[in-house]
Amino acid sequence: MIYNFEEELRRAPKNWGRWGKDDEIGTLNFVTRDHILRSLMTARTGKTFTLGLWINRKEGDPVWIGRRPTVHLMTKDEGTYISGKAEPRPGGGKSADDIVIMHLQGSTQVDALGHYWKDNTLYNGFDSRTTIGGLAKDDVSKLAERGILGRGVLLDVARHKGKGSLDKGEMISFSDLLDTAKEEGVKINKHDIILVRTGFLKTFYEKGPNEFYKDFSEPGITYERELVKWFYENEFIAYGSDTIASEQTYSSTLGIMLPLHIFFLNYLGLPIMEMLWLEELAKDCAEDGQYDFFFIASPLKVIGGTGSPINPIVIK
Repeated sequence: MIYNFEEELRRAPKNWGRWGKDDEIGTLNFVTRDHILRSLMTARTGKTFTLGLWINRKEGDPVWIGRRPTVHLMTKDEGTYISGKAEPRPGGGKSADDIVIMHLQGSTQVDALGHYWKDNTLYNGFDSRTTIGGLAKDDVSKLAERGILGRGVLLDVARHKGKGSLDKGEMISFSDLLDTAKEEGVKINKHDIILVRTGFLKTFYEKGPNEFYKDFSEPGITYERELVKWFYENEFIAYGSDTIASEQTYSSTLGIMLPLHIFFLNYLGLPIMEMLWLEELAKDCAEDGQYDFFFIASPLKVIGGTGSPINPIVIK
């Protein structure tokens, strides 16, 4: 179905004001002590998986087009002592030190609620001029104060469709998500954290950056009225996928780029996690049939940041 973007914006649900005029964490308000205790019961085997990507590979790392690769520099190493620029500490101890220059959204990361907006208003009605020089409102440090944790559910759409990875630009429909959950035998509950596997991210490592970025167009979910209503009514805490933007690059339903960043981040205050590494987790879920788990991701408390690297941990 093809929608009229402006009409859908007018009728779309919003969480603005739901938790007061000063709220900057959106759906993370659902992360309560009771929610955490219930979610912890999802861990049954003790198996753990980390979902963060490798940073600073010599072969290169996936980043959104236009963002610069990570730069890693040593500020102190054995050469510092050999050159006489430093002396060992009393007792002979030496140390190494380094710095990293990278986009806060240059690897597995979570978007701040103020990362994306339309016209002049951020999530919860804040003026977009508050982003000048750093996000004074809706920055990632607010999400980091709460943390992203709860019951996670993996919807392995690529496996459901019988593919190693979805095709470039392929749309995942709302019905695809429901059919995947049905096939997996997993029940989706209120306040879940929804993870969608496309398999597309691994093609960067398998085929190399030239093929990955050629005619760049990622697969994924995109705007559907029923999909946004589903996220809103189920009060999902967060959403993530294994692509750089976690949604179909060019929307098949609206004809624009990345519309869910508006409907999720800006309207619902729903954090989006991007570039999740889901391969080992997906393989294990297919083997043991358990597609739900305890999920935790902790952003860095970067004041004014538009996002933050994360290395989510899943406990099954």
